[in-house]
Amino acid sequence: MSKRITIDPITRLEGHGKIEIFLDDKGDVDRAILQIPELRGFEQFAVGRPVEEMPRITPRICGVCPTTHHMCSTKANDAVFNVKPTPTAEKIRRLIYNAFQFEDHTLHFFFLGGPDFVVGPTAPAADRNILGVIGVVGLEVGGKVIQARREARDIINYLGGKVIHPICGIAGGVSKGLDEEHRVEFLKTANSSVEFAQFALQIFDDVVLKNKEYVDLVVGDAYKIVTYYMGLVDDNNKVDFYDGKVRVVDPEGNEFCKFSPSEYLEHISEHVESWSYVKFPFLKKVGWKGFTEGKESGVFRVAPLARLNASDGMATPLAQEHYEKMYETLGGKPVHNTLAYHWARLIETLQAAEAMKDLLEDKTITDPDIRNLPTETPNEGVGIVEAPRGTLIHHYKTDSRGIMVEANLIVATVNNAAAINMSIEKAAKAFIKGGNVSEGLLNMTEMAFRPYDPCHACGTHCLPGDMPLELKIYDYNGELVEKLKR
Repeated sequence: MSKRITIDPITRLEGHGKIEIFLDDKGDVDRAILQIPELRGFEQFAVGRPVEEMPRITPRICGVCPTTHHMCSTKANDAVFNVKPTPTAEKIRRLIYNAFQFEDHTLHFFFLGGPDFVVGPTAPAADRNILGVIGVVGLEVGGKVIQARREARDIINYLGGKVIHPICGIAGGVSKGLDEEHRVEFLKTANSSVEFAQFALQIFDDVVLKNKEYVDLVVGDAYKIVTYYMGLVDDNNKVDFYDGKVRVVDPEGNEFCKFSPSEYLEHISEHVESWSYVKFPFLKKVGWKGFTEGKESGVFRVAPLARLNASDGMATPLAQEHYEKMYETLGGKPVHNTLAYHWARLIETLQAAEAMKDLLEDKTITDPDIRNLPTETPNEGVGIVEAPRGTLIHHYKTDSRGIMVEANLIVATVNNAAAINMSIEKAAKAFIKGGNVSEGLLNMTEMAFRPYDPCHACGTHCLPGDMPLELKIYDYNGELVEKLKR
């Protein structure tokens, strides 16, 4: 009997990775790890560049969540130049960012995470995808998903300059304003987005919450780990994706600390392991105690469920109703059940849609005053936003000319790295016994990382790159002349 099981590649996530499962003599799981075999190098790419180029460079980290890096980098530029955006510029940034949160969360639920529930965790692998989801919920629903995402992305495309790798953010503001015609058009999109988010929550209610087998999975120990939680909150401790202070609560839900972006190094440190290029952040004041649960461990979690756990509620009324329903259903705060990330993600989708609507109902968003020009000598600054995948930190240091001399990026997925490994190992130990391994059981192990929606293009970067490249050269008749491989 093999003592090692490799899942390579892992599926339905952004980036590359593999799971290594090690069995003991009885065929039970001794240990399991998520291994990321790529080298991360963007912090070095930044050195020597003008800092104002960073909002256009860092989105290239990822094509799935470029808006997050663009917005975080723009906020870091604000801090480097010590300039605040105008009120209109902040509204436009928030509109872009909430549109992004809405469409990205929708992508994850219906395309990446949702198939495990909608189609079934042990369904044939060929069916666990968006086509399988459409097969269950109907072609009309598939059309609604595509339309909702497209319309939200139209907002990003118009205001951001590009929907992938936006270019609108500049220190002190944005490069493009919003006119009345587009405000009215986008308000229609926002209203339909609110309806769609409620529709998605109803699907979750019908497919998951009304299915005892799925509910048992959600609340069961196989997908539960006890950690600290981190997320941005506004002045009222409500979930805020774009700005605010970082709040951390302990495993019992009590506030552990609350800090401004510039103070993050007082609270977060990073651990490294020899078997992965991902770093493992932990709470500095608790310390690194290994991949262990509980109050004595410095492991914390980020992303939707963590944000809800770290907050005192949602910032919009409809999302707040669903927030209260989730905690009432799952037994109160904080919720430690990893699969509940899917539910929290849909609640956040609704908040993002409501926020879009509120911003677009405010006609002052069309004010032409969209930038405060920087006047101070650049130096050092930190930007923090909440990526769909969790708390994202960009920290830049420059010389007096604004040329980058140092960068530190703590990427959202990396903040969950320790918890992801712990979740995978716990699920593997629960489902793999006596050497009994099936494709369905392996997928149920993979289900332990999908709720986090990890983005390993963000967390790690291959340098110089080892993806296979094949070049085919054809003549004018369409005949293959030569084939070259890397």
